[in-house]
Amino acid sequence: MGKGKILLSGELTRWGVTYAQLVEKLIVIGVTETERNLNNKITKGGFSSAFVIQCLHAINVQDLRL
Repeated sequence: MGKGKILLSGELTRWGVTYAQLVEKLIVIGVTETERNLNNKITKGGFSSAFVIQCLHAINVQDLRL
């Protein structure tokens, strides 16, 4: 499992954010994703570091536990 995938999945779990909720939060910051596409990206780990940062920003992560 890739580190970005672990980090993002962990933070979504930590904050109790579902993929559907993440889609809505990403829209607010100007990132358009479908729930299905988001699920595929995160499950397969096929995304950039920039995408991880966008997701963390969207769910208002202030501190990371590495």
